[in-house]
Amino acid sequence: MTNETAEKVRAIAEPVCLERGMELVDVEFGPAGRRSVLRLTLDKAGGVGLDELASVSREVGDLLEVHDVVPGAYRLECSSPGINRPLKKPADFERYCGKRVRIATHEPVEGSRNFVGLLVATGQSGIEIEDAIHGRLALGYDAIRRASYEHDFSDELRGGRSSAPRVEG
Repeated sequence: MTNETAEKVRAIAEPVCLERGMELVDVEFGPAGRRSVLRLTLDKAGGVGLDELASVSREVGDLLEVHDVVPGAYRLECSSPGINRPLKKPADFERYCGKRVRIATHEPVEGSRNFVGLLVATGQSGIEIEDAIHGRLALGYDAIRRASYEHDFSDELRGGRSSAPRVEG
């Protein structure tokens, strides 16, 4: 039920976001005590401001009430993805190729479910990551439970010079 609700919400919210030059990164819907929580994660180049989040929240909230797609009582939350942006779609992975990522898989791969390393390649069916512990791994998108960009703050301390190898391609 929750995935169906999230997809209906996405269909209503995405045009609102696109109209404002924003990307609807994620829609989550689930229980949180007596009420459910509906979380919309929005992003755009240069970041999303509080006024923009509030405006989208009001408009999407009104549309959801009119279309009555969310069952029961719920709280609508709109936020930016933050610095460690979640990677959901193949296009997200493409955008962060050559960057450090954190991956959690559904099932163990090489004895682990968690990986942090350089995203070295993306394709139609999955990605390749250079993990410091496990080396180079190929992971199908269907094997990935959760993924996010992992900002390297030490890079900023070195004056923007990264110690990670460069990926040409």
